[in-house]
Amino acid sequence: MRAARYYGKEDIRIQSIPIQPCGKDQIRIAPAYVGICGTDLHEYLGGPTFAPASPHPLTGDTIPITLGHEFSGIVTEVGDGITTFRKGEHVVIQPSIYCGTCSACKNGVENVCETGGFIGLSGAGGGLSESVVVSERALLKLPDNIPLDVGALVEPLSVAWHAITASPHHPDSTVLVLGGGPIGLAVVQCLVALKTRKVIMSEVSGTRQKFAEEFGAHHILNPKECDVIATSKELSGGGGPDVVFDCAGVPASIKTACQAVKAKGTVVNVAIWEKEVPFQPNMLVFKEAMYTAVLGYQRKDFQAVIDHIADGTLKPSKMITSKIQLDDLVEKGIKALIEDKESHVKILVHVGTNTG
Repeated sequence: MRAARYYGKEDIRIQSIPIQPCGKDQIRIAPAYVGICGTDLHEYLGGPTFAPASPHPLTGDTIPITLGHEFSGIVTEVGDGITTFRKGEHVVIQPSIYCGTCSACKNGVENVCETGGFIGLSGAGGGLSESVVVSERALLKLPDNIPLDVGALVEPLSVAWHAITASPHHPDSTVLVLGGGPIGLAVVQCLVALKTRKVIMSEVSGTRQKFAEEFGAHHILNPKECDVIATSKELSGGGGPDVVFDCAGVPASIKTACQAVKAKGTVVNVAIWEKEVPFQPNMLVFKEAMYTAVLGYQRKDFQAVIDHIADGTLKPSKMITSKIQLDDLVEKGIKALIEDKESHVKILVHVGTNTG
């Protein structure tokens, strides 16, 4: 079968590889649409980071590995021990890999498993291939009214949903979102779906400002043109936002988040940081504000996102700014997102041949 294989920095190859066998407790999926994630870009530009340079403790795999962790697909084979899925069903994949035995897993937070990883980043196959074999716990069914391309958006939306539910958010909250990339825009959409009273987006890019407005943000701030801290405090009645989501992950954003949030408010770190940054805890100490961090998602986040897309309270299809074929992954996908991020939110790779 054909697959996109990651070998290291700026080295992704579309190759023919053997098809994985499907065990009795496994399910074979024909991937349909696969989103290109910021993590994929980081791996291409400077990795391996998540991709294992030595055997991964759970998958045993090392680079080269097959990429693709944001994907939907169709069940094509069901192992003998599986009764909950059948051939032909449309599904979305929760790519979490976890041991089930470490302290984190035993405490119900498998998303921070001590040896965890992701399908499509840590081995065990990936969505950027014509076939992938996964465990039953990795799959959720897509309702008939959710098309497969939108199904590929469930994973990034679940990151946003997990971040919101980990915060003290409630419908009367005033919320500031820093950074209008795909995850920041996903946070905006999920906040709107939850009927949040006031959603403020801070973003430099004019194109992404327009996306934020289209997705329902009530106020859009350009940090190059206004004082985000002062303006967000004014918009929240003077005290500051109840919750600030830092989706930008740059030194300026963490400072803005901590200085903008209200007394006893909460800053939620959603970003993955590449480098150490200076941090003055007194920004939070002097107002008894909270700083919390989130990682990934859990199954309940995936199901909540699916349910909200199905009932129409989440309408994420406009996140899809381009669809490409597997052969065009690097030139029209990864490089397009690196060189022309103004024009794109989410580029999907259409892998399936009969999936629309």
